[in-house]
Amino acid sequence: MSAIVVENVSKKFRIPHEKKTTVFQNIVGLIKRQLSYEEFWALKDISFQVQEGEAFGIIGRNGSGKSTLLKILAKVLYPDSGLITMNGKVASFLQLGVGFQSELTARENVYIYSSILGLSRKQVDKAYDEIIDFAELKKFENMKLKNFSSGMNVRLAFSTAIHAVPDTLLLDEVLAVGDEAFQKKCRDRMNQFKAEGKTIVFVSHSLETVKELCQRSMLLNEGRIVTTGDTEKVINDYLALLQTHQ
Repeated sequence: MSAIVVENVSKKFRIPHEKKTTVFQNIVGLIKRQLSYEEFWALKDISFQVQEGEAFGIIGRNGSGKSTLLKILAKVLYPDSGLITMNGKVASFLQLGVGFQSELTARENVYIYSSILGLSRKQVDKAYDEIIDFAELKKFENMKLKNFSSGMNVRLAFSTAIHAVPDTLLLDEVLAVGDEAFQKKCRDRMNQFKAEGKTIVFVSHSLETVKELCQRSMLLNEGRIVTTGDTEKVINDYLALLQTHQ
């Protein structure tokens, strides 16, 4: 059964031709919108499926549409055309400290972020110690997040997300943060997720990590699918693509 079905999805953004710094310039820009913007298609007619229990990688050069696609799957962005079907509970980890409040403590943020991911307070009470221990932040649990390093933020957010017990986990570069020991712990947890039959969609520039984690992958270039299939073949296609752009 398919966990994710993407059918003919396209997404465009408007890019302003000139920078507007005053209220007057913005008003003029609204009046002359058709002259002040050009359309940039971040994704063009994207179609693919991810099966339940599959670890699926998405690779490509900067600006190829990888993160835009992941944000659409996470419903942070919406496509201009096309259909997306997501089955089961989805947890996403797309950027540092997503859903976090800097003026609140680590403990308070775990409860807030967990509620966003669909956990009840009783479920968070049960999982809290494991969340904070996995993040290796026990002695910092009552510190405000504004005093955390970016790495500490990532560890806390990632640990909270994986303890939400999702059916599908959307990840953008998260396994590339932290020291080597924490990265290994994250990879081990992802392999455990795979063994439990969970679905993973993983966007990364780390080809070795994609090869280790994902059975199948997809290569994007300029918003279009170049190839989809066995991860090693897709990576070889990507390396060949990079050669043509040198």
